[in-house]
Amino acid sequence: MTENSRTDVAPLRLEYWTLAADGYRRFMAVSSYLANCGLEKSLLDLVYLRVSQINGCAYCVYRHFADAVEAGDAPRRLNSLVVWRESHAFSERERAALGWAEAVTVITDGHAPDPVYEHVRKYFSDKELADLTYAVAQMNALNRIAISCRRTPG
Repeated sequence: MTENSRTDVAPLRLEYWTLAADGYRRFMAVSSYLANCGLEKSLLDLVYLRVSQINGCAYCVYRHFADAVEAGDAPRRLNSLVVWRESHAFSERERAALGWAEAVTVITDGHAPDPVYEHVRKYFSDKELADLTYAVAQMNALNRIAISCRRTPG
């Protein structure tokens, strides 16, 4: 059986992007802001992909991996994202962002601990950290919508 012939994938529950198009457009307005906020696209791609991995959102993992590759990131580097702490493929700024993204995503595990916050502050200005936090929150929201509606790649 090939990956594309799987029969155990749950069917899409709602086409939320068309049923509540105005709400979806407003979510995308936040995404548009983030794309132009000044944070590096490559950094946002990593954050979106890592948050989606943590949440188990197949649609978003597929999409953000493809976006990152299209923007020039190396698939081999992206494949090591799940073990970023043990990898030398990421800059200190990227590592700080990934630590913050994980802390904000898994908020029940320490409520974004002070040491993680203090570390990310070394690499991001106040505005950059606000934007990074918006990016993590946006991706978490979009993951939850896609997961609950059973949106999958393809």
